[in-house]
Formats: sequence, C-alpha cells, structure tokens
Amino acid sequence: MSAHAQGPATRMPAFLGKIVSREQAVVAASQLPRPLVFTNGVFDVMHRGHVLYLAQARALGASLVVGLNTDASARRLGKGADRPLNNEQDRAVLLAALECVSMVTWFDEDTPLQLIGQIKPDLYCKGGDYDMARLAETALVESYGGRAQAIAFVPGYSTTELVRRIRQT
Repeated sequence: MSAHAQGPATRMPAFLGKIVSREQAVVAASQLPRPLVFTNGVFDVMHRGHVLYLAQARALGASLVVGLNTDASARRLGKGADRPLNNEQDRAVLLAALECVSMVTWFDEDTPLQLIGQIKPDLYCKGGDYDMARLAETALVESYGGRAQAIAFVPGYSTTELVRRIRQT
C-alpha cells in the first residue's frame, strides 16, 4: 500500500526525533557524527538569515546541535514582554525540520554554558554580531580543545525588525 493510500496523518514526521529533552541531550549528542557544531538562540520567527546561518554552521562539521532558549530564558533577553511569539515547542519543530540541523534541545539558563559543558562540541558558532573573544562559551569550548567561530550575518534580516514591520501594517 502506498504512503498516500494510508492517509496523510498516519505517521509522525521522522524529523521530530531530532528534538530531545535536556535530560537526553548528552547521550543523544554523543551518538552524532563528529566534528560536532553547537549553536544556540531563540529562533523566534524563522527567516532567511536564520536558515543561511544554520546551514553555514552545519557545513563546518558533521553534525549541528541547536540549543534553544526556553520561553522563560528568551523573555529574560529583554526583547519584549510578548516575545517569543512562537513557543519553545513550535520553535523546536521548525528547527528540527531543517535538513542541516541534527539535534535540538533546550536550555533554561541565561546562557548555554552548562549545556555546552555537558555536550562538549568541537565547535561553537554564533552570528557575526557577537564578539567571540568576549563570550564565556568561547572560553569554555577552548578549555577542552574546541574552537569558536562567528558566522557573518546576512544583512537585512532580523526577527526584531520583522516583528516591528508586521506590527506597523
């Protein structure tokens, strides 16, 4: 019987298996091919800049793990009381659906330091608006022999700016 004949909602998409709880993250990450690249963020309203950034990060290694700010952690970033617009589960699903993403998990702290220390990625990436030398995450990754790298921003793409434009219409 063809997949179409079974009906559209008989099986959950396989990419949902890329989403793992914080408790499962260390074991799941240890089973991914190396070198392992790690990045983190809110990824509230996905746009071209996010997708290009994630694809470039993944190209630097064999696997890409995304540490996603929980809703509470995202709110503490000061982007607005109503942010994130998409909840953490929805944001995780969108990230997991991307071919370049190998695994998605959450962190509730203000920074992903504890998660990075547990997973021990070979490479830590952030967007080009970060000074990698000033990040505690860089120092941690370099302390065990890993490295950190900034990936250039795609000009003209910002979730904050996109939300502002939507609200003006």
